[in-house]
Amino acid sequence: QVQLVESGGGSVQAGGSLRLSCTASRYFACMAWFRQAPGKEREGVARIRRSVGSTYYADSVKDRFTISEGSHVNTMYLKMNSLKPEETAMYYCAANLGWCPSPLTAPRFAYWGQGAQVTVSS
Repeated sequence: QVQLVESGGGSVQAGGSLRLSCTASRYFACMAWFRQAPGKEREGVARIRRSVGSTYYADSVKDRFTISEGSHVNTMYLKMNSLKPEETAMYYCAANLGWCPSPLTAPRFAYWGQGAQVTVSS
């Protein structure tokens, strides 16, 4: 089975930082992060096309979040700085074998992790 597993979630005060990790059971050319708050639609946060290293960020997180590849080829990270209370959500790792879609919408990704809770307190 193809598996994606997130780690690194937790609670942090506003203005703090967290780093999420996603470890996949195989290499994916396109990997992304989404988040979903209660009562809200799942929204794209960032993605990376690993073949060329190109990245995309939602406007709301640009300049604060960084998506990157880990030393292990099946691992990627999302470094989140200056976190805001409204960014409290379940954060999901998503992946595709080759298609790296724009816009960044959940139905366009075939593989998903179970999510990691991020809580930002004020």
